[in-house]
Amino acid sequence: MPSPFPGMDPYLEGYLWPDVHHSLATHIRRLLMPRLRPKYVARIEIQVVRDKTPEAEIGIMYPDVEIVRTLHEPAPALVSSDVALAGPPAPTAPLTVPVFQPEVRLASVEIRDAAKNELITSIEIISPVNKRQPDLARYRQKRDRLYEAGVHLLEIDLLRRGQRPFTHPRIPTCHYLITLTRRFGTTADVWPLQLADTLPTLPVPLREPDPDVVLDLGAVLTAVYNEAAYELSIDYNLSPPPPELEPEVTTWLREVLAV
Repeated sequence: MPSPFPGMDPYLEGYLWPDVHHSLATHIRRLLMPRLRPKYVARIEIQVVRDKTPEAEIGIMYPDVEIVRTLHEPAPALVSSDVALAGPPAPTAPLTVPVFQPEVRLASVEIRDAAKNELITSIEIISPVNKRQPDLARYRQKRDRLYEAGVHLLEIDLLRRGQRPFTHPRIPTCHYLITLTRRFGTTADVWPLQLADTLPTLPVPLREPDPDVVLDLGAVLTAVYNEAAYELSIDYNLSPPPPELEPEVTTWLREVLAV
């Protein structure tokens, strides 16, 4: 059963997002490989980052993680098998915190020269952790490194929440954003998208003089949705994950779901 939305499905932005993220990378590679070979290859790169602010995430992103707990009651006195130990109760700390911070595995698609393994193009699928500090700053540093290395950068941001890594006064307010910065380019191509928009077909640049290859992002998301059967996990009677949509967009959403 396909998604009821013509483009991005906002219900995928919640606890399902990690699965969506990795599936997008896999299907992008699958779609591009026949068009890249034999000169180029598409490889999936996994970056592991520590999420220092997991409490900001939506839904159950990291299972079995206790963020912080305030102790309101003193710990019970230690008791032997027969008689309680004499003396005052042992002191307790006012807070408990997790020893380990949750790790997030972020998948991107790298297009490399098949012979020399040189990185030509990086396709970044923006994750929630990339859109809040401190990892927002780290991701922007990664963008700078890719630019300085002469790597094409295609960024796909299909999340409404958080702060966008790429901003400019001329970019209108939009729900989703795709940007392409070509090797040593002085301008970036921008696709601002609203919820009602279909996902675009995107150029993926290679090394000159080879022409761009085409990435049909809508076809990728459709394949991901159908393969994972996300409709079995989504209750479309509920509101989509935050942030709250504009009133007119909410009206449109309900009309789409009523069909």
